[in-house]
Amino acid sequence: MNILLVEGNPRRLIEQGYPDYAQYFVDCLITLDPSLSFQFAAPFEAPLLDACLESINGAVFTGSSTASATDAAEYKPQMLAMERVFERGIPCWGSCAGLQLAAVVLGGRVGASPNGVEVGLARDLVLTTAGQQHAMIRARQGRKFAVPCIHRDEVRQLPRGAELLAANAHSRVQAFAYNGNGVDFWGTQYHPKLPASAIAREAQRLVYSPEFSQALERADQDVDTASRLGSHPAGLQVPERALELANWLEHVREQRR
Repeated sequence: MNILLVEGNPRRLIEQGYPDYAQYFVDCLITLDPSLSFQFAAPFEAPLLDACLESINGAVFTGSSTASATDAAEYKPQMLAMERVFERGIPCWGSCAGLQLAAVVLGGRVGASPNGVEVGLARDLVLTTAGQQHAMIRARQGRKFAVPCIHRDEVRQLPRGAELLAANAHSRVQAFAYNGNGVDFWGTQYHPKLPASAIAREAQRLVYSPEFSQALERADQDVDTASRLGSHPAGLQVPERALELANWLEHVREQRR
């Protein structure tokens, strides 16, 4: 399968040391399926061309470190790119800002969380009734779970017709899916593709305590540390951490048959 990775960070931010989220997706997805191939797009640098969509089976919209919310005028290049993917009915995954972008494109609303920044692990995530039945996430039912996360904004209002799949005390919308009007979208506010160590580096940038960053660095190897953060080592490693992405890849395969 050929997956299009749509980078949410402008090149200038990556050059300043902010995450190259597309590369994180490559690292994770290739672990889940070594046969995958990838194409890349960066709408902040150049418009997404029709030629980029001709041979792909699925599209991923990554997170972003931009100061702008996904409903801001500065985010218009990403909006246009997602609209083109939706128009073609290509299975689409949205991560963090990618989830928020889909909410905006589909008619929902985003904004800064009144609970502030959620950084480290999104803790005590629970499935909704719809989530307990959805192919993306139903395997997590029966227990609370925690996945790496970092975000300021959140989906404040879901688009009409969207299915809310997971939530926690910090953000009511932690995962949603939308299937209708030719659109095939799954996404999460949290980051199944990111190791906790990647969040540790961002926590350092945001001047969180060194102890917090150090805990994130070792959580996927240390039971006590992971437990204090609300998880366990296996839950922070592929494949368990990336369960939703593995299920999305299977969904994309099914659409090809």
